Amino acid sequence: MIGVPDVLTHVLVGYSIGTLLSFRYAWLRPAHVTLVMIGALSPDFMKIDLLVPDGLVGFLLGIPFSWAPLHTLVGSLLVALVLGTLLIAPALRWRAFGLFVVGALSHHVLDVALVTATGYSYAVFWPLTTYRFPAADLFLSSDRWPALVAGGLALTIWLVGHRITTPEDDPSRL
Repeated sequence: MIGVPDVLTHVLVGYSIGTLLSFRYAWLRPAHVTLVMIGALSPDFMKIDLLVPDGLVGFLLGIPFSWAPLHTLVGSLLVALVLGTLLIAPALRWRAFGLFVVGALSHHVLDVALVTATGYSYAVFWPLTTYRFPAADLFLSSDRWPALVAGGLALTIWLVGHRITTPEDDPSRL
């Protein structure tokens, strides 16, 4: 499958960040951690191109079209705004938006800092600038070992979380 290790890595890192935040903020529950995970996955919504190609959407709309801008910071913010507006209750929107953005930022940081085969990242700040940051080239998005590392990290954080808060202490944490 195309990009499965990359997608899994981003979701596991989102889980880890959300769970660590839940240790600090009592209001942050498992549903909130899920928002961070969805945010971490959101830049890869551009992979909808595999099901609905750019050309088909462009043909149907009658204008040039591309899913690629979803994989930028501005695209992530737009997705967060749309999802926050449509799916979240008004009283919870700002908190949900913030958690979603935390997840999306984790995705972009991982991609810009670590993933590439060319030596340069993608234009994360497009359309504001087309500058491409130099990347560390530590792994490719098809490598499996980052998902294993992220899985180990998520498992460790999960185990620590269950040692900190037992069901007897807080029944809502089951």
